[in-house]
Amino acid sequence: MSGAGSPPVDLPPLPANGSGVRSPVAGKASSSRRYWLHLLLLALTLLTTTAAGALLAWDFERNMPISAEEFIEHFPLILSHPSALVAGLPFSLTLLGILLAHELGHYLTCVFHRVEASLPYFIPAPTLVGTFGAFIRVRSPILSKPALFDVGIAGPLAGFLLLLPVLAIGLAYSKIIPGIAARGEVIFGAPLLQRGLETLILPGVPSGDIYLHPVARAAWVGLLATALNLLPIGQLDGGHILYAYVGEWHRGLTSLFIAALIPLGFFFSYTWLIWAALLFLFGRRHPTLYDPTPLNRSRRLLGAVALVILLLSFSLTPVRLSDA
Repeated sequence: MSGAGSPPVDLPPLPANGSGVRSPVAGKASSSRRYWLHLLLLALTLLTTTAAGALLAWDFERNMPISAEEFIEHFPLILSHPSALVAGLPFSLTLLGILLAHELGHYLTCVFHRVEASLPYFIPAPTLVGTFGAFIRVRSPILSKPALFDVGIAGPLAGFLLLLPVLAIGLAYSKIIPGIAARGEVIFGAPLLQRGLETLILPGVPSGDIYLHPVARAAWVGLLATALNLLPIGQLDGGHILYAYVGEWHRGLTSLFIAALIPLGFFFSYTWLIWAALLFLFGRRHPTLYDPTPLNRSRRLLGAVALVILLLSFSLTPVRLSDA
């Protein structure tokens, strides 16, 4: 999840990339890189995502649906038994790889445009997926629309290119269990890309009968993070892309798109209400960019690609609790 301009911001995904770009700090960047902090957060996130992955793998092996209550009960137990964590590595390494690809896409593009940026900060969390994502911090202004566009789109493109084959591999190892998707306490939506690959890899099998392998679940988290980051709102990656296209019209369109999340929250998933509130409070403002340079044809085409990726990654009901 990401951004640029004056502040490229990427809000972390809900228990579910995500990742992002945080607001730049005006002035000269600190000479201290604090590599130890990046490594510490990465190590902690590896631990929490591996613990989450071990629980996902345990349920997958037993053909049991994901249980939030069981997760809360067993998460500390898994952390206290290092040998049990091994089963969680396929999930954690896949997810961290997707998040890292996203953030390095932003970071390397910042380097290319000579924009001062931090290395990725990972966010460990005792959630169903073990993290709230990752972000980089842009420490100097992004002064041109092309640079803003490039920094905004690079993360989602890099993450998507990695998760696409990973999702296909994970689906190939997934199980067919009639009705499994609706049997758990937590029900996950299936975005268009997942449905399309399911049709190719498991033809004739309803999406609700497919129990995702932990590797496929990690790719699902990456899809959710990608969709959230590409929303054309404020300082999300999609917001930066939109600003590079429309300039000051961005402010009104941001308010419109935030308002559009409210009915989604009432009719599909309450999580959209949470996102609408967070984005309204913290994510609307975008720094003014005084640059009349229009985007060239190749960037306009990439913007269309970003829209396609958003549609493929988006789910009206990404996560909901079972009514049972």
